[in-house]
Amino acid sequence: MFDLIVRNANLPDGRKGIDIGIQGGKIIAVEHNLQAQAGEEIDATDRLVSPPFVDPHFHMDATLSLGLPRMNVSGTLLEGIALWGELRPIVTKEELVDRALRYCDLAVTQGLLFIRSHVDTSDPRLVTVEAMIEVREKVAPYIDLQLVAFPQDGYYRSPGAIDALNRALDMGVDIVGGIPHFERTMGEGTASVEALCRIAADRGLPVDIHCDETDDPLSRHIETLAAETIRFGLQGRVAGSHLTSMHSMDNYYVSKLIPLMAEAEINVIPNPLINIMLQGRHDTYPKRRGMTRVRELMDAGLNVSFGHDCVMDPWYSMGSGDMLEVGHMAIHVAQMAGIDDKKKIFEALTVNSAKTMGIAGYGLEKGRSADLVILQASDTLEALRLKPNRLAVIRRGKVIARSAPRIGELFLDGRPARIDGGLDYVPRY
Repeated sequence: MFDLIVRNANLPDGRKGIDIGIQGGKIIAVEHNLQAQAGEEIDATDRLVSPPFVDPHFHMDATLSLGLPRMNVSGTLLEGIALWGELRPIVTKEELVDRALRYCDLAVTQGLLFIRSHVDTSDPRLVTVEAMIEVREKVAPYIDLQLVAFPQDGYYRSPGAIDALNRALDMGVDIVGGIPHFERTMGEGTASVEALCRIAADRGLPVDIHCDETDDPLSRHIETLAAETIRFGLQGRVAGSHLTSMHSMDNYYVSKLIPLMAEAEINVIPNPLINIMLQGRHDTYPKRRGMTRVRELMDAGLNVSFGHDCVMDPWYSMGSGDMLEVGHMAIHVAQMAGIDDKKKIFEALTVNSAKTMGIAGYGLEKGRSADLVILQASDTLEALRLKPNRLAVIRRGKVIARSAPRIGELFLDGRPARIDGGLDYVPRY
């Protein structure tokens, strides 16, 4: 007797007509025609059943703050940082908690149950840290939230930043962050990477650095990050986020850089929506779009995962909490439109991101946590094309969100009366 059985599921690996048996918050069976009963059964009706979406790079302290205290007129990264610097000293813990919880409500409906959020530690009050720790506790029953101590104004550039980052880690923040390209000089940026990796090694923590989020091809802190990762024995525990300068680097240098990154087992986190919005702002035409070299990094065996980064905040006025929107944009910007390409993009929203975050028990295999999403799509390719409704979101074997199918009605002589979210016209590969 199972607690829940999801029947007739299509899985991301291509298996079809699979039944998933769940008991005690765990997946107990994954097989065809499961001969068992359950307290509850859900018929997936040959829809895609996926593990939950994972966002390994977000800024929850700033989310939903669009227009406060004003709009980002230039649309640039630097004005966004300055604007957040105006809001940060006047924001309250209550406001931060309220906005973050509202975003988490949205995330759950999108099947997004794992989030890594960078938390600005530049204000010595650390009200952002206090607020996000409270949010982490409140959402723990339905979202795994990791927190990164992020010195937004620079580890060396901002007075008191060193002490504030250490205090944030003492308070229970999970990960060491940094922003070397925002330091005053390349030398100070390099020094900050070394110092932050040393802190992580001493404390036994992972590292996630905003690294080379710039159009400058000479911003090469990822090289330093890879070298320090090896030096301190942090392989597999370090993420380089953004890496947009790689978009502009010459190919010969990159041919040396990528093998070094692979040796260090760097986790790479591009943020397609925000990278193409913020980069290339000083260009006329040709105009760079800034996203890092996704295909080359994947081909080299690096773990590439995609982040949403921002939703309606000083840097990005759009966003929906939908990781399929992120993947949809990645397909276009990375020019990865082939069938195998799209499968890799879907993995970058799920299993790759879970690896980046070190999530235990993730996946649809027997013995894993019973966290899954039923989508109104037949497979991963159509999920990326349609960005479909999440028909059910399940956490530890319990349904925590539902959405009605998207159905179009037609009133045309001789034509179908209903259109099932576009699925009636899906090509068969």
